[in-house]
This record gives sequence, structure tokens and C-alpha cells, in this order.
Amino acid sequence: MFKKILIPTDGSPLSAQAANAGVCFARSVGAEIVALHVTQPFAATIGFDGMAAAYAITDEDYEKASAEQSKRYLKQVLDRAETAGVKATARAVSNFNVADGIVQAAQENGCDLIFIGSHGRSGLSRLLLGSVTAKVLSLAHVAVLVYRVKEEKA
Repeated sequence: MFKKILIPTDGSPLSAQAANAGVCFARSVGAEIVALHVTQPFAATIGFDGMAAAYAITDEDYEKASAEQSKRYLKQVLDRAETAGVKATARAVSNFNVADGIVQAAQENGCDLIFIGSHGRSGLSRLLLGSVTAKVLSLAHVAVLVYRVKEEKA
């Protein structure tokens, strides 16, 4: 049914939970995975309350830190895939819009499914924070499986 599944991750515990479920799903259908981390370009941080200027971050520093962060996040998914015996590759891309980056990566890597987690926010928090998953659903030209992650209660 599905041959290549894109699994985006942002490195959060909830994203890791969805990625683990995605790897298990891939194993169950005999698919390979493409683990993906989308960063935003340096120019996006400049408009964010002058963060770059306030902390004297250069674009080279930012790009290096982003690449290292992506490598850590993607390694977690690749390690899980290796343990499960699932063929996996990793991609890190940069895009001003994370949802666009996910949809473009699915197309560029020949994926026939995007397996993505959702926090399940509703009401005002969803309105204020937006939802990458909702945007992916509206933009995607391939199937999207939304995995509802379970938040730990404190």
C-alpha cells in the first residue's frame, strides 16, 4: 500500500512519540521512511523581536546550530528505525513555512504518505498557535496520517 513514508520531527517528546508510531506503522506495512526536520532560515529570526541582534548571532552560527540540532533530532528517528528493521533516510530542510517544507520534502523524496503527529489543541490555543498539521493537511498532495500524541499529565 505505502512504500515510502515521510515522518517529520521537531525534536519534542510528543514528536518523538509520533515518530516512534510512524516507524512501527512503516514496519507493519513494509515501507521505508524518510525522517525530516524543517528549520527556518536565519532571516526568520531577525524579525522575531530582534533576537539575532540582541544575542549577536551570526547567520553562520545560526546555520551551524540548526544543522547540529537537525542531526540530533533525526538520529533519534533513524536509531528507532534501525532497531525496528525499517530502511530509513534522513533529510533536513530549511523553509520559512514548516508545513510547506514538509509537503515539498514529501514530493521531492517520492513519499506516498506523510505520518505526522498532532497535539490535539483546540479553541483559543489552536487559534493563537496555529497548527502545522492542519496546514500540512490543507497543502498535501499525498495521503496524510495524523497520529494523536498523548500528552503526559503533570
